[in-house]
Amino acid sequence: MALRNVVKIGEDTLRKKTKIVEKFDKNLWQLLDDMADTMYKNAGMGLAAPQVGILKKIVVMEVNGAFFEMINPEIISQSTETNEDEEGCLSVPNRHGIVARPNQVTVKFQDRFGYDMTITGEHLFARCVCHEVDHLNGILFVDKIIKETK
Repeated sequence: MALRNVVKIGEDTLRKKTKIVEKFDKNLWQLLDDMADTMYKNAGMGLAAPQVGILKKIVVMEVNGAFFEMINPEIISQSTETNEDEEGCLSVPNRHGIVARPNQVTVKFQDRFGYDMTITGEHLFARCVCHEVDHLNGILFVDKIIKETK
């Protein structure tokens, strides 16, 4: 496993849309492992592939002690009820702000072996999924800030 450099705001990679992952092989598994190591080393809660310079639909995250690897994630439903809370981002150091996100989302994705999965989650899980899926579409949390907090 290896640590990857985290791409910072201002670099073009963060604003590009990602491509669908079609090969579920050892190269993908190595990237997933590297992304997890990088996320943990930087005390992050989630990390999307564009944040390590890879334009593919890949996300890793840990919410409430549960670790998730999501390949080709797609939010298929979300609640109309939202909540506002503070967010930060490894690619946007030293900046935090209040962002409104759906209170509940259902996300479908594939695991590292290509098996289809669907999870419905609330609160912090929903917030993290939305934040990371935004990364896959070239959107940063700073684009959605209601109020700066740091």
